[in-house]
Amino acid sequence: MAATGIETTPVAATGTPLERLRQAFDQLTNQQKILLMVASAAVVAILVATSLWLRQPDYRVLFSNITERDGGAIIAVLDQMNIPYKFNEGGSAILIPGGSVHEVRLRLATQGLPKGGNVGFELMENQKFGVSQFAEQINYQRGLEGELSRTIQSIGAVQTARVHLAIPKPTVFVREELKPSAAVALDLYPGRMLDSMQIAGIQNLVAASVPNLAPQSVTLIDQTGAMISQLKDRLTEAGLDPRQLRYIGEIENTAIKRVDDILSPILGQGNFRVQVAADIDFSQSEQTAETYRPNVTPPDISVRSQQTSESASTMPTPAQGVPGALSNQPPVPATAPLTQPAVPGAGAPAAPGTPPVPGQINAAGVQASISNIGQPINTRKDSILNYEVDRTIRHTKQSFGVIRRLTAAVAVNHRKDAKGVAKPLTEAELRQINDLVKEAIGFSQERGDSVSVANAPFTVIEKAATEIPLWKDPETLMLAWDFIKYLLITLVVVYLFFMIIHPLVRKMFPPPPPPAPPASESDDTADDEEEGAEDEAEVREPTAAELFEQKKAQAREIARQNPKAIANIIKDWMNPNAGG
Repeated sequence: MAATGIETTPVAATGTPLERLRQAFDQLTNQQKILLMVASAAVVAILVATSLWLRQPDYRVLFSNITERDGGAIIAVLDQMNIPYKFNEGGSAILIPGGSVHEVRLRLATQGLPKGGNVGFELMENQKFGVSQFAEQINYQRGLEGELSRTIQSIGAVQTARVHLAIPKPTVFVREELKPSAAVALDLYPGRMLDSMQIAGIQNLVAASVPNLAPQSVTLIDQTGAMISQLKDRLTEAGLDPRQLRYIGEIENTAIKRVDDILSPILGQGNFRVQVAADIDFSQSEQTAETYRPNVTPPDISVRSQQTSESASTMPTPAQGVPGALSNQPPVPATAPLTQPAVPGAGAPAAPGTPPVPGQINAAGVQASISNIGQPINTRKDSILNYEVDRTIRHTKQSFGVIRRLTAAVAVNHRKDAKGVAKPLTEAELRQINDLVKEAIGFSQERGDSVSVANAPFTVIEKAATEIPLWKDPETLMLAWDFIKYLLITLVVVYLFFMIIHPLVRKMFPPPPPPAPPASESDDTADDEEEGAEDEAEVREPTAAELFEQKKAQAREIARQNPKAIANIIKDWMNPNAGG
């Protein structure tokens, strides 16, 4: 039994999905068709571009500030290795994917890239057969200059460096011998400079690489043409040696740390300030003194040597008689021995202190009779006595960096009581602090040291914010910029989809209309309500829930108006033998 009284509107459409899509697309106007295609293409393009952008590798700097020759060689190697690369905006750096930076640098280093624009000792590897000695010497000098330039460029503040060596020819004549010299041109990074220690290091580096080259013969200039090799000499002459200043700072900081360590547990951190000034004597002096003192004190007299000599001699007897031949005759030979009685003690030395015997002479330790000695007698006595000389040799060398004077100043804050009221320290407490400071710095009264302790309330100083605010932090700005980019992309896609594509698609595929109620004895009021409902449906499309409620209400109305027909329909549903 067929159901009567209920009309259903079939939603199914005929044809393939492509034909149904074409029929739905034909429902739009030409302007709507163009707008839909443009919006769809824009959404697809944005999604594809975003996907490619997210998948794009992070490019990092491989090398920067390289010469054109090195850049061309590096690009050729990158092409052979199939590694993508690009340049920065200024073209001074080569960028490659970040994951391959270290590997590519190692591979390029095996090929000697980059060379840095300077030719080193690899120039000697390609020597041709039969090259002259002059050309070989020039190549050696070029290689040495290149190696020195590379070494100097390894210093952090030096961007590029060029070394020029003036090496004279050796000669066998000393008067014609010339000393070598060198000039170094440095290109420093912006805002960087070399101190005196670095300048001296570069000079000694070049001087140690060339035989017979003195560090004073190495001239250094910067990119502005200013001579910086004289900086060390000027500082030394002015007494501003950085090593001396560093030594003074170390002594002062050590004294301040000692005072801080001993006062912190007593006064608390932040309740005192300490400053120490050290006067250091950097002068050097050596003194050698040799002193002779008289050796006259009897107990301290030391005899080195003593020498005494005595001698006696007689003069020969003069000629006597009348001058003439008879007196000049030689004496007649003696016929008998001449004898004389022996004198007691003659020929034997007299004892010391023995009084002289009358008629005898005592000279040179010999006592004899005067009659045995010719007249006159000549005597001589010499005595030499040498004493030890008292001599003192003193060598004095004054030590370097002696503390000449120390001065310390300590400012102590008022102490707060239990109620939080700040009160000054007592005299006993200040005296105790003064004594502690003196012991901490090694106070010396002979040296003229001084310590001053003052007690005063500290002024509260508001610390300026040293941290960079979030709206100035570069990392925060980068994250915010990325978020804004993604947000703009999302907003554009959402706008295109919900404001253009979605309304046009709904217009192409409208929802099925609700089933019309069956014809009945309804009055004109029902028709008016139906027309009003249709007008409202045209104004606002009902949702699925509203459609379901409308269908339920219509079914109830039909059941109330024609319950017999509803009963027959239910019987047909429940009868298994009823045909389709």
